[in-house]
Amino acid sequence: MSLTRNEFANLFVALAIILISAHVGAQLCARLRQPPVIGEILGGLLLGPTVFGAVAPGVAGHLFPATGTVHSGLQVLNEFGLLLLMFLAGREVVTYRNPGRQRTVAALAAAGLIIPMVLGVAAGLALDHDDYSGSHGTRATFALIFGIAFAVTSIPVISRIMLDLGLLNTSFARIVLAVALLEDVVLYVALAVTFALVQTKNGQTFGFAAWLELDGAAAITYQVVVSLLFIGVLLLAGKQVFHRLATSRANLMEKGNPVAFRLVFAIAVVLACVFLGINAVFGALLAGIASSDAGTPLDRPDAEPAPGVRAGDTIKQFSLAFFIPIYFAGVGMQLDLARNFDIVFFVIFFLTATAVKAFSVWAAARAVGETNRDAKNFAVALNARGGPGIVLATVTLSAGLINEKFFTSIVVLSIVTSAMAGMWLERAFPAHRRGPLDPAEPSPATDSNHVKRAEEVPEP
Repeated sequence: MSLTRNEFANLFVALAIILISAHVGAQLCARLRQPPVIGEILGGLLLGPTVFGAVAPGVAGHLFPATGTVHSGLQVLNEFGLLLLMFLAGREVVTYRNPGRQRTVAALAAAGLIIPMVLGVAAGLALDHDDYSGSHGTRATFALIFGIAFAVTSIPVISRIMLDLGLLNTSFARIVLAVALLEDVVLYVALAVTFALVQTKNGQTFGFAAWLELDGAAAITYQVVVSLLFIGVLLLAGKQVFHRLATSRANLMEKGNPVAFRLVFAIAVVLACVFLGINAVFGALLAGIASSDAGTPLDRPDAEPAPGVRAGDTIKQFSLAFFIPIYFAGVGMQLDLARNFDIVFFVIFFLTATAVKAFSVWAAARAVGETNRDAKNFAVALNARGGPGIVLATVTLSAGLINEKFFTSIVVLSIVTSAMAGMWLERAFPAHRRGPLDPAEPSPATDSNHVKRAEEVPEP
Protein backbone atom coordinates (compact mmCIF):
# COMPACT_ATOMS: atom_id res chain seq x y z
CA MET A 1 0.00 0.00 0.00
CA SER A 2 1.44 3.37 -1.06
CA LEU A 3 1.65 6.41 1.18
CA THR A 4 -0.80 9.26 0.77
CA ARG A 5 0.57 12.79 0.58
CA ASN A 6 -0.34 13.41 4.21
CA GLU A 7 1.30 10.17 5.33
CA PHE A 8 4.39 10.94 3.24
CA ALA A 9 4.67 14.38 4.85
CA ASN A 10 4.01 12.90 8.30
CA LEU A 11 6.76 10.31 7.83
CA PHE A 12 9.36 12.85 6.78
CA VAL A 13 8.44 15.32 9.52
CA ALA A 14 8.73 12.50 12.07
CA LEU A 15 12.10 11.46 10.62
CA ALA A 16 13.40 15.02 10.74
CA ILE A 17 12.34 15.47 14.37
CA ILE A 18 13.83 12.11 15.38
CA LEU A 19 17.15 12.81 13.64
CA ILE A 20 17.45 16.33 15.05
CA SER A 21 16.67 15.14 18.58
CA ALA A 22 19.06 12.19 18.33
CA HIS A 23 21.97 14.18 16.88
CA VAL A 24 21.55 17.12 19.27
CA GLY A 25 21.51 14.68 22.18
CA ALA A 26 24.59 12.92 20.81
CA GLN A 27 26.49 16.20 20.44
CA LEU A 28 25.59 17.32 23.95
CA CYS A 29 26.82 14.02 25.36
CA ALA A 30 30.01 14.25 23.29
CA ARG A 31 30.70 17.68 24.80
CA LEU A 32 30.29 16.09 28.21
CA ARG A 33 32.70 13.31 27.11
CA GLN A 34 29.94 10.73 27.22
CA PRO A 35 29.19 8.13 24.51
CA PRO A 36 26.96 9.65 21.77
CA VAL A 37 24.66 6.63 21.93
CA ILE A 38 23.45 7.85 25.33
CA GLY A 39 22.42 11.17 23.81
CA GLU A 40 20.64 9.46 20.93
CA ILE A 41 18.60 7.36 23.35
CA LEU A 42 17.84 10.36 25.56
CA GLY A 43 16.78 12.31 22.48
CA GLY A 44 14.29 9.55 21.71
CA LEU A 45 13.22 9.45 25.36
CA LEU A 46 12.15 13.10 25.11
CA LEU A 47 9.95 12.27 22.10
CA GLY A 48 8.37 9.19 23.68
CA PRO A 49 5.65 8.64 26.27
CA THR A 50 7.94 9.60 29.13
CA VAL A 51 8.07 13.31 28.16
CA PHE A 52 6.43 14.46 24.90
CA GLY A 53 3.74 11.79 25.02
CA ALA A 54 2.87 12.79 28.59
CA VAL A 55 2.85 16.55 27.92
CA ALA A 56 1.10 16.53 24.53
CA PRO A 57 -0.30 13.05 23.91
CA GLY A 58 -2.48 14.13 20.98
CA VAL A 59 0.35 15.78 19.06
CA ALA A 60 2.76 12.95 19.87
CA GLY A 61 0.23 10.37 18.72
CA HIS A 62 -0.25 12.20 15.43
CA LEU A 63 3.48 12.66 14.74
CA PHE A 64 4.50 9.17 15.87
CA PRO A 65 1.45 6.92 15.38
CA ALA A 66 1.43 3.47 16.96
CA THR A 67 -0.16 1.86 13.89
CA GLY A 68 -0.53 2.48 10.18
CA THR A 69 1.82 3.08 7.27
CA VAL A 70 3.83 5.84 8.95
CA HIS A 71 4.51 3.56 11.91
CA SER A 72 5.48 0.74 9.53
CA GLY A 73 7.86 3.04 7.65
CA LEU A 74 9.59 4.10 10.86
CA GLN A 75 9.83 0.47 11.96
CA VAL A 76 11.49 -0.55 8.68
CA LEU A 77 14.10 2.20 9.08
CA ASN A 78 14.54 1.16 12.71
CA GLU A 79 15.24 -2.43 11.63
CA PHE A 80 17.73 -1.24 9.01
CA GLY A 81 19.47 0.72 11.76
CA LEU A 82 19.71 -2.38 13.94
CA LEU A 83 21.09 -4.51 11.10
CA LEU A 84 23.67 -1.87 10.12
CA LEU A 85 24.66 -1.49 13.77
CA MET A 86 25.29 -5.23 14.00
CA PHE A 87 27.17 -5.19 10.68
CA LEU A 88 29.45 -2.41 11.93
CA ALA A 89 29.86 -4.18 15.28
CA GLY A 90 31.12 -7.23 13.39
CA ARG A 91 33.67 -5.11 11.53
CA GLU A 92 34.67 -3.42 14.78
CA VAL A 93 35.43 -6.59 16.72
CA VAL A 94 37.95 -7.88 14.18
CA THR A 95 40.00 -4.70 14.47
CA TYR A 96 41.14 -5.63 17.98
CA ARG A 97 42.05 -9.28 17.60
CA ASN A 98 45.83 -9.01 18.28
CA PRO A 99 46.19 -7.21 21.59
CA GLY A 100 49.28 -8.80 23.16
CA ARG A 101 49.42 -9.93 26.82
CA GLN A 102 47.42 -13.04 25.94
CA ARG A 103 47.45 -14.36 29.50
CA THR A 104 45.63 -11.28 30.78
CA VAL A 105 43.15 -11.37 27.89
CA ALA A 106 42.34 -15.04 28.47
CA ALA A 107 41.91 -14.59 32.22
CA LEU A 108 39.69 -11.51 31.94
CA ALA A 109 37.56 -13.03 29.18
CA ALA A 110 37.05 -16.32 31.01
CA ALA A 111 36.28 -14.80 34.39
CA GLY A 112 34.30 -11.86 33.01
CA LEU A 113 32.14 -14.19 30.96
CA ILE A 114 31.70 -17.42 32.90
CA ILE A 115 31.17 -16.07 36.42
CA PRO A 116 28.60 -13.37 35.54
CA MET A 117 26.83 -15.71 33.11
CA VAL A 118 26.54 -18.53 35.65
CA LEU A 119 25.47 -16.27 38.52
CA GLY A 120 23.09 -14.36 36.26
CA VAL A 121 21.41 -17.55 35.06
CA ALA A 122 21.15 -18.76 38.67
CA ALA A 123 19.57 -15.46 39.73
CA GLY A 124 17.16 -15.62 36.79
CA LEU A 125 16.09 -19.12 37.75
CA ALA A 126 15.53 -18.04 41.35
CA LEU A 127 13.33 -15.06 40.44
CA ASP A 128 9.64 -15.15 39.60
CA HIS A 129 9.93 -14.63 35.85
CA ASP A 130 6.21 -14.03 35.29
CA ASP A 131 6.56 -10.34 36.20
CA TYR A 132 9.32 -9.74 33.63
CA SER A 133 8.89 -12.32 30.85
CA GLY A 134 7.01 -11.60 27.63
CA SER A 135 4.22 -13.64 26.09
CA HIS A 136 6.69 -16.16 24.60
CA GLY A 137 9.15 -16.17 27.49
CA THR A 138 9.85 -19.12 29.76
CA ARG A 139 11.84 -19.58 32.94
CA ALA A 140 14.76 -20.92 30.87
CA THR A 141 14.80 -18.04 28.36
CA PHE A 142 14.41 -15.47 31.16
CA ALA A 143 17.38 -16.98 33.01
CA LEU A 144 19.54 -17.01 29.86
CA ILE A 145 18.72 -13.38 29.09
CA PHE A 146 19.41 -12.46 32.72
CA GLY A 147 22.82 -14.15 32.47
CA ILE A 148 23.67 -12.46 29.17
CA ALA A 149 22.72 -9.07 30.63
CA PHE A 150 25.12 -9.72 33.52
CA ALA A 151 28.01 -10.65 31.23
CA VAL A 152 27.68 -8.49 28.09
CA THR A 153 30.27 -5.82 27.25
CA SER A 154 30.09 -3.09 24.61
CA ILE A 155 32.85 -2.87 22.00
CA PRO A 156 31.45 0.20 20.18
CA VAL A 157 30.96 2.26 23.35
CA ILE A 158 34.30 1.28 24.87
CA SER A 159 36.21 1.91 21.64
CA ARG A 160 34.59 5.36 21.36
CA ILE A 161 35.49 6.18 24.97
CA MET A 162 39.07 5.07 24.36
CA LEU A 163 39.25 7.17 21.20
CA ASP A 164 37.88 10.29 22.92
CA LEU A 165 40.34 9.92 25.80
CA GLY A 166 43.33 9.27 23.53
CA LEU A 167 43.73 5.72 24.83
CA LEU A 168 43.02 3.70 21.69
CA ASN A 169 46.73 3.20 20.96
CA THR A 170 47.51 1.79 24.40
CA SER A 171 48.04 -1.70 25.73
CA PHE A 172 45.13 -1.16 28.14
CA ALA A 173 42.71 -0.40 25.29
CA ARG A 174 43.83 -3.35 23.20
CA ILE A 175 43.30 -5.75 26.09
CA VAL A 176 39.85 -4.38 26.96
CA LEU A 177 38.66 -4.52 23.36
CA ALA A 178 40.04 -8.02 22.79
CA VAL A 179 38.28 -9.27 25.92
CA ALA A 180 35.04 -7.60 24.82
CA LEU A 181 35.38 -9.29 21.42
CA LEU A 182 35.69 -12.76 22.92
CA GLU A 183 32.84 -12.19 25.35
CA ASP A 184 30.46 -10.75 22.77
CA VAL A 185 31.00 -13.57 20.26
CA VAL A 186 30.19 -16.19 22.90
CA LEU A 187 27.20 -14.24 24.20
CA TYR A 188 25.75 -13.72 20.73
CA VAL A 189 25.97 -17.48 20.20
CA ALA A 190 24.14 -17.99 23.52
CA LEU A 191 21.48 -15.50 22.43
CA ALA A 192 21.09 -17.32 19.10
CA VAL A 193 20.48 -20.58 20.99
CA THR A 194 17.92 -18.78 23.17
CA PHE A 195 16.05 -17.63 20.07
CA ALA A 196 16.23 -21.12 18.61
CA LEU A 197 14.60 -22.58 21.70
CA VAL A 198 11.76 -20.07 21.87
CA GLN A 199 11.03 -20.16 18.12
CA THR A 200 10.57 -23.90 18.29
CA LYS A 201 8.53 -23.92 21.49
CA ASN A 202 6.08 -21.27 20.27
CA GLY A 203 5.78 -22.36 16.65
CA GLN A 204 7.66 -19.28 15.41
CA THR A 205 9.92 -21.18 13.02
CA PHE A 206 10.27 -19.76 9.53
CA GLY A 207 12.16 -20.43 6.31
CA PHE A 208 13.62 -23.90 5.84
CA ALA A 209 12.79 -24.85 9.43
CA ALA A 210 9.08 -24.22 8.82
CA TRP A 211 9.16 -26.08 5.49
CA LEU A 212 10.49 -29.22 7.24
CA GLU A 213 7.50 -29.10 9.62
CA LEU A 214 9.53 -30.42 12.53
CA ASP A 215 8.13 -30.41 16.04
CA GLY A 216 9.11 -31.37 19.54
CA ALA A 217 12.68 -32.51 20.18
CA ALA A 218 13.49 -32.66 16.47
CA ALA A 219 12.62 -28.99 16.00
CA ILE A 220 14.66 -27.93 19.03
CA THR A 221 17.63 -29.99 17.84
CA TYR A 222 17.39 -28.48 14.36
CA GLN A 223 17.27 -24.89 15.62
CA VAL A 224 20.18 -25.27 18.04
CA VAL A 225 22.42 -27.32 15.73
CA VAL A 226 21.79 -25.18 12.64
CA SER A 227 22.35 -21.95 14.59
CA LEU A 228 25.64 -23.19 16.03
CA LEU A 229 26.82 -24.64 12.71
CA PHE A 230 25.99 -21.53 10.70
CA ILE A 231 27.65 -19.21 13.19
CA GLY A 232 30.69 -21.50 13.49
CA VAL A 233 31.15 -21.83 9.72
CA LEU A 234 30.87 -18.08 9.16
CA LEU A 235 33.30 -17.32 11.99
CA LEU A 236 35.86 -19.82 10.68
CA ALA A 237 35.47 -19.50 6.91
CA GLY A 238 33.48 -16.32 6.33
CA LYS A 239 36.49 -14.12 5.64
CA GLN A 240 37.87 -16.59 3.09
CA VAL A 241 34.50 -16.76 1.31
CA PHE A 242 34.21 -12.98 1.23
CA HIS A 243 37.79 -12.58 -0.01
CA ARG A 244 37.22 -15.01 -2.88
CA LEU A 245 34.03 -13.24 -3.88
CA ALA A 246 35.63 -9.81 -3.63
CA THR A 247 38.71 -10.76 -5.69
CA SER A 248 36.82 -12.69 -8.36
CA ARG A 249 37.32 -11.34 -11.87
CA ALA A 250 33.58 -11.63 -12.42
CA ASN A 251 32.82 -9.34 -9.47
CA LEU A 252 32.30 -6.05 -11.29
CA MET A 253 30.49 -4.59 -8.29
CA GLU A 254 33.57 -4.78 -6.05
CA LYS A 255 35.66 -3.08 -8.73
CA GLY A 256 33.11 -0.36 -9.41
CA ASN A 257 31.50 0.20 -6.00
CA PRO A 258 32.97 -1.65 -2.98
CA VAL A 259 30.36 -0.12 -0.69
CA ALA A 260 27.52 -1.63 -2.72
CA PHE A 261 29.19 -5.05 -2.76
CA ARG A 262 29.55 -5.10 1.03
CA LEU A 263 25.92 -4.14 1.49
CA VAL A 264 24.76 -6.82 -0.96
CA PHE A 265 26.97 -9.37 0.82
CA ALA A 266 25.41 -8.40 4.16
CA ILE A 267 21.90 -8.73 2.72
CA ALA A 268 22.79 -12.16 1.32
CA VAL A 269 24.02 -13.42 4.71
CA VAL A 270 20.95 -11.97 6.43
CA LEU A 271 18.69 -13.75 3.92
CA ALA A 272 20.60 -17.00 4.51
CA CYS A 273 19.83 -16.64 8.22
CA VAL A 274 16.16 -16.00 7.50
CA PHE A 275 16.02 -19.05 5.21
CA LEU A 276 17.61 -21.26 7.88
CA GLY A 277 15.32 -19.93 10.62
CA ILE A 278 18.00 -17.89 12.43
CA ASN A 279 17.34 -14.34 13.64
CA ALA A 280 18.49 -11.79 11.04
CA VAL A 281 20.62 -9.76 13.48
CA PHE A 282 23.15 -12.59 13.68
CA GLY A 283 23.47 -12.59 9.90
CA ALA A 284 24.33 -8.90 9.93
CA LEU A 285 26.92 -9.45 12.68
CA LEU A 286 28.54 -12.37 10.85
CA ALA A 287 28.55 -10.43 7.56
CA GLY A 288 30.42 -7.62 9.28
CA ILE A 289 33.01 -10.01 10.69
CA ALA A 290 33.47 -11.76 7.35
CA SER A 291 33.73 -8.58 5.28
CA SER A 292 36.16 -6.77 7.57
CA ASP A 293 39.49 -5.95 5.96
CA ALA A 294 42.78 -5.46 7.75
CA GLY A 295 42.43 -2.07 9.34
CA THR A 296 44.97 0.64 10.03
CA PRO A 297 47.49 -0.70 12.58
CA LEU A 298 47.07 0.77 16.04
CA ASP A 299 50.79 1.53 16.22
CA ARG A 300 50.67 3.25 12.79
CA PRO A 301 47.61 5.53 12.95
CA ASP A 302 48.84 7.59 9.96
CA ALA A 303 49.14 4.56 7.66
CA GLU A 304 47.04 4.48 4.50
CA PRO A 305 43.94 2.31 5.09
CA ALA A 306 43.13 -0.57 2.76
CA PRO A 307 40.49 0.06 0.04
CA GLY A 308 38.04 -2.22 1.81
CA VAL A 309 38.51 -0.23 5.00
CA ARG A 310 37.59 2.95 3.15
CA ALA A 311 34.42 1.26 1.88
CA GLY A 312 33.60 0.14 5.42
CA ASP A 313 34.20 3.68 6.68
CA THR A 314 31.75 5.01 4.09
CA ILE A 315 29.08 2.57 5.30
CA LYS A 316 29.85 3.61 8.86
CA GLN A 317 29.49 7.31 8.07
CA PHE A 318 26.06 7.16 6.48
CA SER A 319 24.87 4.58 9.03
CA LEU A 320 25.90 6.79 11.95
CA ALA A 321 24.39 9.83 10.25
CA PHE A 322 20.97 8.35 9.50
CA PHE A 323 20.01 4.76 10.26
CA ILE A 324 21.69 4.09 13.62
CA PRO A 325 20.49 7.32 15.30
CA ILE A 326 16.96 6.39 14.20
CA TYR A 327 17.40 2.98 15.84
CA PHE A 328 18.74 4.31 19.15
CA ALA A 329 16.19 7.14 19.25
CA GLY A 330 13.54 4.48 18.64
CA VAL A 331 14.82 2.64 21.71
CA GLY A 332 14.38 5.81 23.76
CA MET A 333 10.90 6.36 22.33
CA GLN A 334 9.90 2.88 23.52
CA LEU A 335 10.81 3.70 27.11
CA ASP A 336 7.93 4.68 29.36
CA LEU A 337 9.65 5.39 32.65
CA ALA A 338 6.43 6.45 34.36
CA ARG A 339 4.74 3.09 33.76
CA ASN A 340 7.45 0.51 33.15
CA PHE A 341 10.40 1.52 35.33
CA ASP A 342 10.40 -0.70 38.41
CA ILE A 343 12.89 1.22 40.54
CA VAL A 344 13.27 -1.47 43.22
CA PHE A 345 13.95 -4.21 40.68
CA PHE A 346 16.32 -1.96 38.73
CA VAL A 347 18.41 -1.03 41.77
CA ILE A 348 18.83 -4.69 42.73
CA PHE A 349 19.48 -5.66 39.10
CA PHE A 350 21.99 -2.83 38.61
CA LEU A 351 23.93 -3.40 41.83
CA THR A 352 24.09 -7.17 41.35
CA ALA A 353 25.03 -7.10 37.67
CA THR A 354 27.73 -4.45 38.01
CA ALA A 355 29.18 -5.91 41.22
CA VAL A 356 29.40 -9.45 39.83
CA LYS A 357 30.98 -8.30 36.56
CA ALA A 358 33.39 -5.88 38.24
CA PHE A 359 34.57 -8.31 40.91
CA SER A 360 35.04 -11.13 38.40
CA VAL A 361 37.22 -9.00 36.13
CA TRP A 362 39.13 -7.38 39.00
CA ALA A 363 39.91 -10.73 40.65
CA ALA A 364 41.08 -12.26 37.36
CA ALA A 365 43.31 -9.27 36.62
CA ARG A 366 44.92 -9.44 40.05
CA ALA A 367 45.40 -13.20 39.70
CA VAL A 368 47.54 -12.75 36.56
CA GLY A 369 49.70 -10.04 38.09
CA GLU A 370 48.02 -6.79 37.06
CA THR A 371 48.28 -3.88 39.49
CA ASN A 372 45.29 -2.96 41.62
CA ARG A 373 44.88 0.27 39.63
CA ASP A 374 44.82 -1.52 36.29
CA ALA A 375 42.54 -4.24 37.67
CA LYS A 376 39.99 -1.64 38.74
CA ASN A 377 40.20 0.11 35.38
CA PHE A 378 39.63 -3.19 33.57
CA ALA A 379 36.65 -3.92 35.84
CA VAL A 380 34.94 -0.60 35.13
CA ALA A 381 35.69 -0.56 31.38
CA LEU A 382 34.33 -4.07 30.85
CA ASN A 383 31.17 -3.18 32.78
CA ALA A 384 29.97 -0.87 30.00
CA ARG A 385 27.11 -2.66 28.26
CA GLY A 386 26.23 0.03 25.72
CA GLY A 387 25.03 -1.05 22.27
CA PRO A 388 25.06 -4.85 22.81
CA GLY A 389 23.04 -4.46 25.99
CA ILE A 390 20.51 -2.31 24.16
CA VAL A 391 20.37 -4.75 21.24
CA LEU A 392 19.77 -7.56 23.74
CA ALA A 393 16.85 -5.60 25.18
CA THR A 394 15.25 -4.68 21.85
CA VAL A 395 15.50 -8.05 20.09
CA THR A 396 14.25 -10.00 23.10
CA LEU A 397 11.36 -7.56 23.58
CA SER A 398 10.36 -7.79 19.92
CA ALA A 399 10.52 -11.60 20.14
CA GLY A 400 8.18 -11.57 23.14
CA LEU A 401 10.79 -13.02 25.50
CA ILE A 402 10.72 -10.11 27.96
CA ASN A 403 8.18 -7.42 28.80
CA GLU A 404 8.51 -3.63 28.89
CA LYS A 405 9.61 -3.60 32.55
CA PHE A 406 12.63 -5.81 31.98
CA PHE A 407 13.34 -4.07 28.66
CA THR A 408 13.45 -0.71 30.43
CA SER A 409 15.78 -2.02 33.14
CA ILE A 410 18.24 -3.49 30.62
CA VAL A 411 18.31 -0.27 28.56
CA VAL A 412 18.82 1.94 31.62
CA LEU A 413 21.51 -0.46 32.89
CA SER A 414 23.30 -0.15 29.54
CA ILE A 415 23.11 3.65 29.62
CA VAL A 416 24.27 4.03 33.23
CA THR A 417 27.17 1.57 32.99
CA SER A 418 28.40 3.22 29.77
CA ALA A 419 28.31 6.66 31.41
CA MET A 420 30.11 5.28 34.48
CA ALA A 421 32.88 3.83 32.33
CA GLY A 422 33.42 7.13 30.53
CA MET A 423 33.60 9.17 33.73
CA TRP A 424 35.84 6.67 35.52
CA LEU A 425 38.34 6.28 32.69
CA GLU A 426 38.61 10.03 32.15
CA ARG A 427 39.55 10.37 35.81
CA ALA A 428 41.82 7.32 35.78
CA PHE A 429 43.72 8.48 32.67
CA PRO A 430 44.16 12.26 32.91
CA ALA A 431 45.45 14.14 29.88
CA HIS A 432 49.11 14.12 30.87
CA ARG A 433 49.15 10.31 30.91
CA ARG A 434 47.36 9.68 27.61
CA GLY A 435 49.16 8.66 24.46
CA PRO A 436 50.61 5.65 22.68
CA LEU A 437 52.34 2.90 24.56
CA ASP A 438 54.81 0.45 23.13
CA PRO A 439 52.70 -2.15 21.28
CA ALA A 440 55.05 -4.81 22.53
CA GLU A 441 54.69 -3.73 26.15
CA PRO A 442 55.51 -6.72 28.38
CA SER A 443 53.17 -8.31 30.84
CA PRO A 444 53.11 -6.59 34.25
CA ALA A 445 53.83 -9.94 35.82
CA THR A 446 57.30 -9.94 34.21
CA ASP A 447 57.95 -6.19 33.90
CA SER A 448 59.73 -4.86 36.96
CA ASN A 449 59.06 -1.26 35.90
CA HIS A 450 55.30 -1.77 35.66
CA VAL A 451 54.68 -1.58 39.39
CA LYS A 452 56.89 1.46 39.65
CA ARG A 453 54.96 3.23 36.89
CA ALA A 454 51.68 2.39 38.58
CA GLU A 455 52.86 3.72 41.93
CA GLU A 456 53.70 7.10 40.41
CA VAL A 457 49.99 7.82 39.83
CA PRO A 458 47.46 7.74 42.67
CA GLU A 459 44.64 5.27 42.33
CA PRO A 460 41.33 6.81 41.23
